[in-house]
Amino acid sequence: MQVVTTIQELKSIIKNIKQHGKTIGLVPTMGYLHEGHLTLASTSKSENDFTVMSIFVNPTQFGPNEDFESYPRDLERDTKLAESVGVDVIFAPSVEEMYPTNGGIVIRAGRQSEILCGASRPGHFDGVLQVVTKLFHLAEPTRAYFGQKDAQQVAIIQTLVRDFNFPLEIRTVPIVREEDGLAKSSRNVYLSEEDRRQAPAIYEALQIAKEHFLSSANVEESIQLAENHINEKTSGKIDYLQLLSYPDLAEIKNDTEQFLIAAAVYIGKTRLIDNIIFLK
Repeated sequence: MQVVTTIQELKSIIKNIKQHGKTIGLVPTMGYLHEGHLTLASTSKSENDFTVMSIFVNPTQFGPNEDFESYPRDLERDTKLAESVGVDVIFAPSVEEMYPTNGGIVIRAGRQSEILCGASRPGHFDGVLQVVTKLFHLAEPTRAYFGQKDAQQVAIIQTLVRDFNFPLEIRTVPIVREEDGLAKSSRNVYLSEEDRRQAPAIYEALQIAKEHFLSSANVEESIQLAENHINEKTSGKIDYLQLLSYPDLAEIKNDTEQFLIAAAVYIGKTRLIDNIIFLK
């Protein structure tokens, strides 16, 4: 496995792979890999000839009061984990390498970015689209792999690829969970022992909402039951808890076929997100 830090090195490798007619899978990450990331990489490995994993903590998707500086980083550890699942190349650029200039051109994520995580993180998804657009051009993937845990992000990236005719397929891989149901996340390392004990209540609440909605079709009641469960089982603060159509992230209608129940909850100082995507 190679580790490259410059755009030129990556482009040289990709050119060679393309010349041999091989398929390329891209796994974009911000590093501090966990089992969820490794599942994405393993899926890419099984579906493509060559797998590129990017490890880049992207500053443009962090707000002024968020955890960019303290976001966990450990490239040596990540390299060993990526190699263990057969990643072919890690692309680990510096901020200066990825953003050497600023011509003032911006990407706006649009309506889908103004709710859920986007409501409390203005500009976040603009930054996400900025970095994935660059990565799509640099890695020229046949397929790109994203985790369902960031369901809003996946929906927005799917819209970008569809509306701007990017020549690749977006593959969504199911959430990887701990034994007690907590979604695996790099930010779980911030949880205290008591926070960690409370955190699985988020997924429990989503399941309660899903089951009630499937039996009643009542959005408000389903959300209220989930809120009650989180408030009873945790000392956390709910950022949002919503039930929407998916992947358009709009109000549910009579003909809606696919649904997203999603939550963000502050447990202690750590903001945890989770969701369930389901059909009628």
